Amino acid sequence: MRARAARTGRLVAPAVLLVIATAVQVTPANAAPAAPARRHDVVTWGASADRVGDAVADRSYRLIVRTSVAGDNPRIRLSNAFGDRPLTFDSAYAGLREMGAELVPGTNRPLTFGGSRSVTIPAGATAYSDLLPGGLAAAADLVVSVHTRTGGGPATGHGMAMQTSYAATGDHTGEEGAAGWTERTGSWFYLDAVTVRTSAAVGAVVALGDSITDGWQSSGDLNRRWPDYLARRLAATDTPVKGVANEGISGNKVVADGAGQSALNRLDRDVLSHPGVRTVFLFEGVNDIKAHTGVTGADMIAGYREIIARAHRAGKCVVGATVAPFKGWSEWDTAAESVRQEVNRFIRSSGEFDAVTDFDRILRSPYDHERIMPVFDGGDRLHPNDKGMQAMADSVDLDSLRCDRTSTVDVP
Repeated sequence: MRARAARTGRLVAPAVLLVIATAVQVTPANAAPAAPARRHDVVTWGASADRVGDAVADRSYRLIVRTSVAGDNPRIRLSNAFGDRPLTFDSAYAGLREMGAELVPGTNRPLTFGGSRSVTIPAGATAYSDLLPGGLAAAADLVVSVHTRTGGGPATGHGMAMQTSYAATGDHTGEEGAAGWTERTGSWFYLDAVTVRTSAAVGAVVALGDSITDGWQSSGDLNRRWPDYLARRLAATDTPVKGVANEGISGNKVVADGAGQSALNRLDRDVLSHPGVRTVFLFEGVNDIKAHTGVTGADMIAGYREIIARAHRAGKCVVGATVAPFKGWSEWDTAAESVRQEVNRFIRSSGEFDAVTDFDRILRSPYDHERIMPVFDGGDRLHPNDKGMQAMADSVDLDSLRCDRTSTVDVP
């Protein structure tokens, strides 16, 4: 019964979990009680937060996200990180998608926050929902529906989702049908993480990056960003790392704010705050280089070193990825290429990362190492297409994502 639910991606009801537990707890009368399995929370989906227009009162959002690691007792995290005033959500639901904005019948269930159906999040803060009893499968299209009672000031979300979600005026969160969801949006509003509870042996990797990690030039609504391909590899492999959180922001830089806060300034919120993370996968730097703001190779290396040091202090490993070629992009020139080569030499040979993935080698043309290979080019000489995204994911050594630095808090 539970196995069928997992295959279809259904949220398993508490009653079903109870039936299963009763069925398997048959032991001899004189047997010693088994020690409870150690469990903890692991991020199964994440998206970096930024400003996305203005908060609108009496507004509903139906947000479609793809899970990575399976588990039970899911929670969502709502963010008002960029708001300038408290923001109230008076209704939130989670269910499984049938198609479009329509949900699988019987899966849409209300979420609570500290036992209440309503939550007010202060400016600059985030809030986790209470545990939602039941199971959540890997590779499920989870649908989170929220309604904002209040409005005004900057809204928080993720602008370039590469996934269609839905919006409406009024509160439609409890509806499983699609009729009330008359507007489409390419952004995720307010939702920035989903976690599940699973074995303490299971962990996650967070991809910290820019528009390539965010998925630009991959096929929309098909989950073909390189972290999506990586999640599929992890799911099919006997490895303890199963969760993947995509924390890319288009245009993002390592050392300077601009398109979102810099990787340095958002590291704690977008990466280190997620539960169950073993490894940070750092693939970022091309925007610092091509912007010609005077950032040097030494500046970039100092930024990488700070990220490594902070992640290590938090008990995480860091995999560094080389900066990919971009000759043919309008901002490319020999000076920028020189900085890219200097940065890549550091990533490859410094020994300061716990492991290295050489995306430059994978993506570059064999005839001109400063250019992306035409078969992988999404059309702008910078962003890989679907084939390039898959090649990137396929090049990651999955053993490099295992981390022996992690110190987790076990939950019985």
